[in-house]
Amino acid sequence: MTHAARANATWNDTVEQLGGGDLLEKEARETKGFQRPRKIRCAVDLLQCAFAYCLGKLGLRLTAAWAEGIGLANLSNVALLERLRAAVPWLEAIAARLMAGLCDGATANAAAAADGDGAAAKPPGKGRLIRLIDATTVAKADKAEREKGGVWRIHAAYDLPGERLSAFEVTDEKGAEAINRLPVVPGEIRVADRVHCRADDLADVIEQGGDPLVRAGWRSARWLWPCGCQMDLIRVLEGSATGVIDMPVKLARAKAGPLAMRLIAVRLPKDKAMKAVADARATAKDKGHKLDPRTLVAAEWTIIVTSLSKAELSTEEVLDIYRMRWRIEIAFKRMKSLLGLARPPGDCPRVAKAWVLCHLIAVLLTEAQLAAIGSSPRRGHALAPACGAPAAC
Repeated sequence: MTHAARANATWNDTVEQLGGGDLLEKEARETKGFQRPRKIRCAVDLLQCAFAYCLGKLGLRLTAAWAEGIGLANLSNVALLERLRAAVPWLEAIAARLMAGLCDGATANAAAAADGDGAAAKPPGKGRLIRLIDATTVAKADKAEREKGGVWRIHAAYDLPGERLSAFEVTDEKGAEAINRLPVVPGEIRVADRVHCRADDLADVIEQGGDPLVRAGWRSARWLWPCGCQMDLIRVLEGSATGVIDMPVKLARAKAGPLAMRLIAVRLPKDKAMKAVADARATAKDKGHKLDPRTLVAAEWTIIVTSLSKAELSTEEVLDIYRMRWRIEIAFKRMKSLLGLARPPGDCPRVAKAWVLCHLIAVLLTEAQLAAIGSSPRRGHALAPACGAPAAC
């Protein structure tokens, strides 16, 4: 078999993994990602050009030359740029469909775990779907934008025990992280770090049928006793004789009644507490801030708030779930190191979004293959979709 034949066979396999040519053509026309077969015969050929540019090492000019050389398309680099801009809604539709399939599978797996006979060790959460929420950024290509802090922010959800991405949204630097940004799967446990501890957002997750479990800082909320009276969290921490606190609290809200939650706080081991205090001092010094003594008290504790009751999960079970949050960080590192998710080329926002979306589709295809084989790829064996393009020219 010739190289060209192998490349075509591999690309055909990728098309099938993406749902097949007919479905891709239908989605492309519905989203106006592909409208008329001028210069490019069909939507599948446009998708191959998009993958070649976004996942390969070629620029627009060389990608257009490569496409013409193999008889895939006959268009200029400017025409290819316009096609990529128009393809963004289509790429979003492909990614959303792939994620829906993964999310359905993760939910089914969680339900199966809940209905199991208990012979095997169950993951934390007692069979419920656990979704880790976080965001990662890649810098914008334009130097002036970078100097102003310009980034593309990828907001993502990572499902456990399925170990795969199930939702994402791409924004610029103005798109703030929020625990309720991505749709909630009813019954899920949604885990996030302290930047997501905002009472109104937590209430929204609960209203959608989820249970938030987030880390908190002593200034993350206005703390109230269950009766609604003001609570001094630092005094509560200092008054703990056991180093473990598990109690009901309320979080004040600006335009609604207080939100009933559960506060869990655990004092860090001495060596980790000393490091946390030293880090807090160093951060304040670097930023030129006057350090509040209460920050040093809180630095010695892991503070978590959740809507999960003690009857559902014990203190240690809640902490076990939160300790799994690092797994989404590993997923982000895999995207950046193995699949090349780095700064998009050029300064066009829509092309940059297409570039990010192609990488995320590659990740989702990888996750789908892992779901089928039930294991993780070894480092250095990323399963990015093959487009038949050379790695470099």
